Amino acid sequence: MEYLNYIIFALFLFFILQRIIPAKGVKQISSSDLSSELKDKNKQFVDVRTSGEFKGYHIKGFKNIPLHQLAQQAVKELSKDKEVIVICQSGMRSQKASKTLKKLGFKQVKNVRGGVSTWR
Repeated sequence: MEYLNYIIFALFLFFILQRIIPAKGVKQISSSDLSSELKDKNKQFVDVRTSGEFKGYHIKGFKNIPLHQLAQQAVKELSKDKEVIVICQSGMRSQKASKTLKKLGFKQVKNVRGGVSTWR
């Protein structure tokens, strides 16, 4: 029975770490790094917050594709040949979105650490 507790704890820890650790191949950038990135017209900027959050406030140049729609819309609306920079409110949803994009075959993905809340 004691081994079962260790297994459950290990699985719980693994699950938590999977959410926290950045996706392999995804570069983390700060909001100050984002300022210079926004000038590059060859990059794609995606805000994965809800449409309500996006309407309330967004950074000019970002396209809104809510996280729950990303897997379906990314292939149709984004180019795998161009770098994608992803943002959300705090950086958690965009980190998950970055992992999704990597799994879909996007080669260059950057996540804005701290999200829109660090931009203001």
